[in-house]
Amino acid sequence: MTRILTRSDLEAVLDPAACVAALTDGFRSADTWSATGQRVRADLPFPGTATALIPGLLPGAESYTVKVNAKFPGARPALRGVICLHDGRDGELLALLDSATVTAWRTGLAAAVGTHALAAADPDGEAVLGVIGAGAQAELMVRGLRSLRTFRGLVVHDTDPARSAVFAARHGGRAVGSAAEAAAAADVLLLATWSREPLLHLADTRPGQHLTSLGADEPGKQELSVDLLAASLLVVDDRELAAAAGALATAGLPASAAAATLGEVLRGEHPGRPDGAARTVYAPVGLPWQDLALARLAHRRAEERGIGARIDLLC
Repeated sequence: MTRILTRSDLEAVLDPAACVAALTDGFRSADTWSATGQRVRADLPFPGTATALIPGLLPGAESYTVKVNAKFPGARPALRGVICLHDGRDGELLALLDSATVTAWRTGLAAAVGTHALAAADPDGEAVLGVIGAGAQAELMVRGLRSLRTFRGLVVHDTDPARSAVFAARHGGRAVGSAAEAAAAADVLLLATWSREPLLHLADTRPGQHLTSLGADEPGKQELSVDLLAASLLVVDDRELAAAAGALATAGLPASAAAATLGEVLRGEHPGRPDGAARTVYAPVGLPWQDLALARLAHRRAEERGIGARIDLLC
């Protein structure tokens, strides 16, 4: 039997703290294993792209995922698709999950893990958080990051002023008129946009800031300038993928331009932020195992609670 988990089902069984824990464990183990996930992307004869992430694997997990997404920037939601969770012993299709929800949760919360690991220590919670791009991924980034540390204030910028205002009101912050204005006010910046040209340059930032850029997840997308990336301690989730299709690729930088992967930082193999005056950047692309980490968690909880319809696809 296959369990169908819709957006509302997933929101009923997932919570940021449990997802952050699962993703943190995944970062510590995933890139120590020989199995490599693949990310396949194709342009369509429509205003969108098709993307597949195969297979989502983690050491010790007796299951795997296959994700198929359609990305249409002008649509709401902009991402639609399905994640298939399979039993690794016999291939049984255990669950079909709404990929838009899982992707927003795993991307936003994985970004929160990376941001917390690299941003300057702030035990008194005096830092200001900045958000550029007030969409679903930013929503989960803020929720996840606030489960890990506190902030004195929040500033938000989006190309849609109404969306900025609603986001800011929901999170007790204020909307600002530009990306540069957000950077001027914030100590930690989260960017999650569809931009194809830099939103921030080195001159827009200052020493000690941390920036997490989620937008450069496929060829041609860029949120941060080359001079800003070059002046920062740059951490990615996968060097080769970032150089082929992520922030490094768009900036024309080699894989060696990344100082570390987040897994290396979390395992203590790289110290991360060198000092309080350094600029740090986390620029992930998104990896298949992250889908598995949350799909396994959601499926287990849904089974325990009887949430989601069950169907027999072999009938």
